[in-house]
Amino acid sequence: MTKKLYVGNLSYSTTNATLSELFGAVGEVESVNLITDRMTGQSKGFAFVEMAEHSAALEAIEQLNGKELDGRSIKVAEARPRQDNRGEGQRGRRW
Repeated sequence: MTKKLYVGNLSYSTTNATLSELFGAVGEVESVNLITDRMTGQSKGFAFVEMAEHSAALEAIEQLNGKELDGRSIKVAEARPRQDNRGEGQRGRRW
């Protein structure tokens, strides 16, 4: 069963390949999704890594949270389910 992890505080120079290699040393990586700005294409400083096994994901959190990568101390945690926030704050407003 796959497990999705949040990886934060990334350097803007960190790549999908760098993350795949780092997490691949702990266990099988299903996918890496480095979040980028739509307009500029520059990294936003966080990513999601999907590990093939739940146990490998827990091991990755244990081993990699706080580890230095590209000059930054990264944060690794279980990803929370996505919440749809589009349109929030618009309800009840009178223009």
